[in-house]
Amino acid sequence: QLQLVESGGGLVQPGGSLRLSCVASAFSVNYYTIAWFRQAPGNEREGVSCISSRDGIAYVDSVKGRFTISRDNAKNTVYLQMNNLKPEDTAVYYCAAKISLLLPSGRRFTSGAYDHWGQGTQVTVSS
Repeated sequence: QLQLVESGGGLVQPGGSLRLSCVASAFSVNYYTIAWFRQAPGNEREGVSCISSRDGIAYVDSVKGRFTISRDNAKNTVYLQMNNLKPEDTAVYYCAAKISLLLPSGRRFTSGAYDHWGQGTQVTVSS
């Protein structure tokens, strides 16, 4: 059964860093688009970053220069390195997967386009 498991969230002060991990099982991340989304209370789920062999890497403007997405095919894991964190980054972070051939590049940050989701990991940025 295809499964995604996130980890690495926590409480960090503004300006701090965290690295989130998304471990995939029962499929190869190399053939899928893997995206990170986040959802703060009262807000819609928003796309943060995504990676795929077909389309490369993309970031939402609010995290460019601070977040870095990467993939380790041997570990079947996608990471999100988050630096210079801000209070507005506080949210539950989810990873999601969709086979790349079935995902138009223009929908990579559309949550409804993804078939598989992890359970989420809480990131809180506060002093």
